[in-house]
Amino acid sequence: MSNAPRTPRPVDHLVLPTADLDVARARLEQLGFVVAPLGKHPFGTENVCVFFGDDSFLELLAVGQRETCEAEARNGNVFVARDQAYRFRNGNEGFSALVMGTQDAGADHDAFVQAGISAGSKLSFSRPFRTPDGREDVAGFRLAFAADLRAPDAFFFTCERVNTPKVDRTALQIHENTAVALREVVLSEVNPTDFQYPLQEVINQRDVNAHSFGMDLRSANANVTVLTPQGLRSFFGVEASETERGLRLQAFVLAVRDLVAVESLLSKNNIPFDKRGSRLIVHKAPGQGAAIAFEAS
Repeated sequence: MSNAPRTPRPVDHLVLPTADLDVARARLEQLGFVVAPLGKHPFGTENVCVFFGDDSFLELLAVGQRETCEAEARNGNVFVARDQAYRFRNGNEGFSALVMGTQDAGADHDAFVQAGISAGSKLSFSRPFRTPDGREDVAGFRLAFAADLRAPDAFFFTCERVNTPKVDRTALQIHENTAVALREVVLSEVNPTDFQYPLQEVINQRDVNAHSFGMDLRSANANVTVLTPQGLRSFFGVEASETERGLRLQAFVLAVRDLVAVESLLSKNNIPFDKRGSRLIVHKAPGQGAAIAFEAS
């Protein structure tokens, strides 16, 4: 690793595979999120997204055109191929990718190749973007992929926003649950520090805080935490295998303006939750492939 100073990348978004976007939308709305209109990729997948005021977002991803996806995967589309591999191994609901923001996906790809963690060819594409009131623009992206062969159920990429849609997203960022920002992304692994090096490269962060339950790395806008199964159980009430190796994306933490309002909303909608310290944790359900923790901003 170079000893030159590094500027950590921000978390751009999280990829959460789902079987049915209608089910995912209904679940997210029950949790108090505003969900953006359907988006379609040119390679067969489609999504709905939840946007936050810190410029991060959740991407709920489904297979729209299976034959197109399969053809794209055969032709080297890493995004689609990794989504298909994840679904084959884990089913159609889950948390498959951590995506970091970047200003230069091409340079990231070269860095990932040099570091020995490239997951394949870069990907450039664009798709229409539509707000709830019908205004449209085109969003463009360049992606650079990273992965570790020891962790087949998690992958990473950087996302360069080539053309940011010239539409006002304010209405998409005002959620009934008062969520304002992504605060933490949580992974699990039996021995977290075995994956210190690839995560340092993906996040572009040299400093690591190792502790008895795992390790933390600070991105530009959120913590990336890898916990042992014991740590995951203690902090989030989520079970993970004590013997299976490899990184797995498990949960994320959102900052909210009013935690009391979140508790009231969840109770009103009959959504079970756990109180752990200063957090309210909602566990996985159809349409929600990861545990979500809410904490006061």
